[in-house]
Amino acid sequence: MTENIPPSSQRGVKRADDREPLKERQNEPSKPQTRPPKEKHVMPDDLADYQKLSKIGEGTYGVVYKAYQKASNKLVALKRVPLHYDQGIPMTTVREIALLKEVSHRNVVKLLDLIQKDATVYLVFEYLDMDLGKYMKKVGRPGLTAKHIKSFMHQLLNGVAYLHSHRILHRDMKPQNLMIDRTGKLSITDFGLSRAFGVPMRTFTSQVVTLWYRAPEILLGSPHYSTGVDMWSVGCIFAEMMTMQPLFPGRTQIGELFSIFR
Repeated sequence: MTENIPPSSQRGVKRADDREPLKERQNEPSKPQTRPPKEKHVMPDDLADYQKLSKIGEGTYGVVYKAYQKASNKLVALKRVPLHYDQGIPMTTVREIALLKEVSHRNVVKLLDLIQKDATVYLVFEYLDMDLGKYMKKVGRPGLTAKHIKSFMHQLLNGVAYLHSHRILHRDMKPQNLMIDRTGKLSITDFGLSRAFGVPMRTFTSQVVTLWYRAPEILLGSPHYSTGVDMWSVGCIFAEMMTMQPLFPGRTQIGELFSIFR
Protein backbone atom coordinates (compact mmCIF):
# COMPACT_ATOMS: atom_id res chain seq x y z
CA MET A 1 0.00 0.00 0.00
CA THR A 2 1.44 3.30 -0.96
CA GLU A 3 1.48 6.02 1.61
CA ASN A 4 0.14 9.33 0.55
CA ILE A 5 2.55 12.11 1.43
CA PRO A 6 0.86 15.35 2.31
CA PRO A 7 1.54 18.16 -0.15
CA SER A 8 3.18 20.26 2.56
CA SER A 9 5.81 17.60 3.26
CA GLN A 10 6.60 17.17 -0.43
CA ARG A 11 8.21 20.60 -0.40
CA GLY A 12 11.15 19.29 1.63
CA VAL A 13 11.74 16.21 -0.53
CA LYS A 14 14.34 16.52 -3.31
CA ARG A 15 14.32 14.08 -6.14
CA ALA A 16 17.46 12.66 -7.71
CA ASP A 17 16.60 14.15 -11.07
CA ASP A 18 16.29 17.54 -9.39
CA ARG A 19 19.77 17.31 -7.82
CA GLU A 20 21.68 16.19 -10.92
CA PRO A 21 21.38 19.47 -12.80
CA LEU A 22 22.66 21.24 -9.68
CA LYS A 23 25.75 19.00 -9.63
CA GLU A 24 26.32 19.68 -13.27
CA ARG A 25 26.10 23.40 -12.65
CA GLN A 26 28.55 23.15 -9.77
CA ASN A 27 30.99 21.20 -11.92
CA GLU A 28 30.80 23.71 -14.77
CA PRO A 29 33.93 25.90 -14.91
CA SER A 30 33.19 29.49 -13.87
CA LYS A 31 33.51 32.00 -16.65
CA PRO A 32 35.93 34.83 -15.96
CA GLN A 33 34.28 38.23 -15.57
CA THR A 34 35.30 40.57 -18.32
CA ARG A 35 35.71 44.28 -17.69
CA PRO A 36 35.76 46.98 -20.32
CA PRO A 37 39.35 47.95 -21.14
CA LYS A 38 40.57 51.16 -19.55
CA GLU A 39 41.67 54.00 -21.76
CA LYS A 40 45.39 54.52 -21.64
CA HIS A 41 47.34 57.72 -22.21
CA VAL A 42 49.90 56.77 -24.81
CA MET A 43 53.00 58.97 -24.66
CA PRO A 44 55.57 59.20 -27.40
CA ASP A 45 58.06 56.33 -27.32
CA ASP A 46 61.62 57.58 -26.70
CA LEU A 47 60.58 61.07 -27.78
CA ALA A 48 60.19 59.75 -31.31
CA ASP A 49 57.26 62.09 -31.86
CA TYR A 50 59.45 65.15 -31.24
CA GLN A 51 62.33 66.47 -33.30
CA LYS A 52 64.65 68.98 -31.62
CA LEU A 53 65.42 71.98 -33.80
CA SER A 54 67.49 74.37 -31.68
CA LYS A 55 68.28 75.37 -28.11
CA ILE A 56 66.36 78.49 -27.10
CA GLY A 57 67.14 78.77 -23.40
CA GLU A 58 69.04 77.34 -20.47
CA GLY A 59 68.63 77.70 -16.73
CA THR A 60 69.55 76.16 -13.39
CA TYR A 61 67.11 73.29 -13.72
CA GLY A 62 67.19 72.46 -17.40
CA VAL A 63 67.49 73.31 -21.07
CA VAL A 64 64.66 74.47 -23.33
CA TYR A 65 64.58 73.43 -27.00
CA LYS A 66 62.51 74.52 -29.92
CA ALA A 67 61.06 71.27 -31.25
CA TYR A 68 58.69 69.94 -33.87
CA GLN A 69 55.87 67.57 -32.96
CA LYS A 70 55.21 65.21 -35.85
CA ALA A 71 51.74 64.08 -34.76
CA SER A 72 50.27 67.58 -34.57
CA ASN A 73 52.57 69.17 -37.16
CA LYS A 74 53.23 72.03 -34.71
CA LEU A 75 56.17 73.70 -33.03
CA VAL A 76 56.55 73.16 -29.28
CA ALA A 77 58.94 74.13 -26.51
CA LEU A 78 60.65 71.09 -24.97
CA LYS A 79 62.06 71.64 -21.48
CA ARG A 80 64.60 68.97 -20.51
CA VAL A 81 65.03 68.49 -16.75
CA PRO A 82 67.69 65.97 -15.63
CA LEU A 83 66.89 63.83 -12.58
CA HIS A 84 69.35 63.26 -9.76
CA TYR A 85 69.13 59.81 -8.21
CA ASP A 86 69.72 61.16 -4.71
CA GLN A 87 67.16 64.00 -5.02
CA GLY A 88 64.71 63.00 -7.75
CA ILE A 89 62.74 65.67 -9.60
CA PRO A 90 63.70 69.23 -8.53
CA MET A 91 61.05 70.83 -6.32
CA THR A 92 60.71 73.78 -8.69
CA THR A 93 59.78 71.37 -11.50
CA VAL A 94 57.29 69.54 -9.27
CA ARG A 95 55.58 72.83 -8.40
CA GLU A 96 55.52 73.94 -12.01
CA ILE A 97 53.92 70.70 -13.18
CA ALA A 98 51.38 70.61 -10.34
CA LEU A 99 50.23 74.21 -10.83
CA LEU A 100 50.10 74.18 -14.62
CA LYS A 101 47.96 71.04 -14.59
CA GLU A 102 45.37 72.95 -12.55
CA VAL A 103 45.15 76.15 -14.60
CA SER A 104 43.85 77.03 -18.03
CA HIS A 105 43.90 80.60 -19.33
CA ARG A 106 44.72 82.34 -22.58
CA ASN A 107 47.51 84.35 -20.94
CA VAL A 108 49.11 81.46 -19.02
CA VAL A 109 51.45 79.11 -20.88
CA LYS A 110 49.97 75.68 -21.65
CA LEU A 111 51.65 72.47 -20.49
CA LEU A 112 50.85 70.05 -23.32
CA ASP A 113 52.56 66.85 -22.21
CA LEU A 114 54.90 65.28 -19.69
CA ILE A 115 57.39 62.59 -20.68
CA GLN A 116 59.85 60.64 -18.55
CA LYS A 117 62.72 58.80 -20.18
CA ASP A 118 65.56 57.23 -18.25
CA ALA A 119 66.87 59.86 -15.83
CA THR A 120 65.22 62.81 -17.55
CA VAL A 121 61.82 64.49 -17.48
CA TYR A 122 60.60 66.44 -20.51
CA LEU A 123 57.94 69.13 -20.20
CA VAL A 124 56.22 69.97 -23.47
CA PHE A 125 54.85 73.51 -23.73
CA GLU A 126 53.15 75.48 -26.46
CA TYR A 127 55.76 77.29 -28.53
CA LEU A 128 56.01 81.08 -28.11
CA ASP A 129 58.39 83.12 -30.23
CA MET A 130 60.25 85.37 -27.77
CA ASP A 131 60.09 86.91 -24.31
CA LEU A 132 59.15 90.52 -23.62
CA GLY A 133 62.73 91.46 -22.75
CA LYS A 134 64.04 90.32 -26.14
CA TYR A 135 61.07 91.93 -27.86
CA MET A 136 61.89 95.31 -26.32
CA LYS A 137 65.53 94.98 -27.38
CA LYS A 138 64.43 94.09 -30.89
CA VAL A 139 62.17 97.13 -31.10
CA GLY A 140 64.85 99.47 -29.73
CA ARG A 141 64.37 103.23 -29.75
CA PRO A 142 62.03 105.09 -29.72
CA GLY A 143 60.42 102.15 -27.91
CA LEU A 144 57.07 100.41 -27.76
CA THR A 145 54.01 102.19 -29.04
CA ALA A 146 51.18 103.09 -26.69
CA LYS A 147 49.04 100.50 -28.49
CA HIS A 148 51.55 97.73 -27.79
CA ILE A 149 51.99 98.72 -24.14
CA LYS A 150 48.23 98.84 -23.61
CA SER A 151 47.78 95.42 -25.22
CA PHE A 152 50.60 93.77 -23.25
CA MET A 153 49.48 95.29 -19.94
CA HIS A 154 45.87 94.24 -20.54
CA GLN A 155 46.94 90.65 -21.18
CA LEU A 156 49.41 90.60 -18.29
CA LEU A 157 46.82 91.88 -15.82
CA ASN A 158 44.26 89.38 -17.08
CA GLY A 159 46.71 86.53 -16.54
CA VAL A 160 47.76 87.74 -13.08
CA ALA A 161 44.13 88.27 -12.02
CA TYR A 162 43.36 84.70 -13.08
CA LEU A 163 46.28 83.29 -11.08
CA HIS A 164 45.40 85.29 -7.98
CA SER A 165 41.73 84.29 -8.22
CA HIS A 166 42.95 80.67 -8.12
CA ARG A 167 45.17 81.49 -5.12
CA ILE A 168 48.48 81.22 -6.96
CA LEU A 169 51.44 83.55 -6.40
CA HIS A 170 53.82 83.61 -9.34
CA ARG A 171 56.69 85.20 -7.37
CA ASP A 172 58.99 85.74 -10.36
CA MET A 173 57.33 88.26 -12.67
CA LYS A 174 59.83 89.81 -15.08
CA PRO A 175 60.01 90.51 -18.84
CA GLN A 176 61.99 87.28 -19.42
CA ASN A 177 59.07 85.23 -18.05
CA LEU A 178 56.48 86.86 -20.30
CA MET A 179 56.42 85.20 -23.71
CA ILE A 180 54.93 86.70 -26.87
CA ASP A 181 53.89 84.90 -30.04
CA ARG A 182 53.69 86.27 -33.59
CA THR A 183 50.09 87.40 -33.11
CA GLY A 184 51.00 89.53 -30.10
CA LYS A 185 49.50 87.18 -27.52
CA LEU A 186 51.30 87.38 -24.17
CA SER A 187 51.62 84.36 -21.86
CA ILE A 188 52.99 84.12 -18.32
CA THR A 189 55.62 81.36 -18.04
CA ASP A 190 58.11 79.80 -15.60
CA PHE A 191 56.16 78.70 -12.53
CA GLY A 192 59.14 77.18 -10.74
CA LEU A 193 58.91 79.64 -7.83
CA SER A 194 55.12 79.79 -7.73
CA ARG A 195 53.20 78.82 -4.61
CA ALA A 196 49.58 78.41 -3.61
CA PHE A 197 48.38 80.75 -0.88
CA GLY A 198 45.36 80.90 1.39
CA VAL A 199 43.87 82.22 4.60
CA PRO A 200 45.42 82.41 7.14
CA MET A 201 48.50 83.70 5.37
CA ARG A 202 51.33 81.21 5.12
CA THR A 203 55.01 81.84 5.73
CA PHE A 204 57.09 82.12 2.56
CA THR A 205 60.78 82.46 1.81
CA SER A 206 62.18 85.85 0.88
CA GLN A 207 64.60 84.34 -1.68
CA VAL A 208 62.28 84.84 -4.63
CA VAL A 209 61.72 87.27 -7.52
CA THR A 210 64.54 88.63 -9.64
CA LEU A 211 66.16 91.54 -7.79
CA TRP A 212 65.00 94.41 -10.03
CA TYR A 213 61.36 93.37 -9.71
CA ARG A 214 61.39 92.43 -6.01
CA ALA A 215 58.86 94.12 -3.72
CA PRO A 216 60.11 96.07 -0.64
CA GLU A 217 58.56 93.60 1.85
CA ILE A 218 60.59 90.77 0.31
CA LEU A 219 63.77 92.86 0.25
CA LEU A 220 63.23 93.60 3.96
CA GLY A 221 63.01 89.87 4.67
CA SER A 222 59.34 89.58 5.55
CA PRO A 223 58.12 85.94 5.53
CA HIS A 224 54.51 87.11 5.21
CA TYR A 225 53.42 88.49 1.86
CA SER A 226 50.63 88.01 -0.64
CA THR A 227 49.49 89.09 -4.11
CA GLY A 228 51.08 92.52 -3.69
CA VAL A 229 54.52 91.11 -4.53
CA ASP A 230 53.29 90.13 -8.00
CA MET A 231 51.60 93.49 -8.50
CA TRP A 232 54.81 95.33 -7.57
CA SER A 233 56.62 93.36 -10.27
CA VAL A 234 53.86 94.15 -12.77
CA GLY A 235 54.28 97.87 -12.00
CA CYS A 236 58.04 97.62 -12.59
CA ILE A 237 57.43 95.88 -15.92
CA PHE A 238 54.94 98.58 -16.93
CA ALA A 239 57.48 101.32 -16.18
CA GLU A 240 60.16 99.43 -18.12
CA MET A 241 57.92 99.22 -21.19
CA MET A 242 57.31 102.96 -20.95
CA THR A 243 60.95 104.02 -20.52
CA MET A 244 62.73 101.05 -22.17
CA GLN A 245 64.98 100.63 -19.12
CA PRO A 246 64.62 98.94 -15.71
CA LEU A 247 62.94 101.08 -13.05
CA PHE A 248 65.08 99.96 -10.08
CA PRO A 249 68.33 98.40 -11.40
CA GLY A 250 70.01 97.66 -8.08
CA ARG A 251 73.07 95.41 -7.82
CA THR A 252 72.46 94.21 -4.27
CA GLN A 253 69.45 94.00 -1.97
CA ILE A 254 70.62 97.09 -0.07
CA GLY A 255 71.27 98.91 -3.34
CA GLU A 256 67.81 97.93 -4.56
CA LEU A 257 66.21 99.34 -1.40
CA PHE A 258 68.16 102.61 -1.75
CA SER A 259 67.03 102.82 -5.38
CA ILE A 260 63.37 102.37 -4.36
CA PHE A 261 63.38 104.81 -1.40
CA ARG A 262 65.58 107.44 -3.05
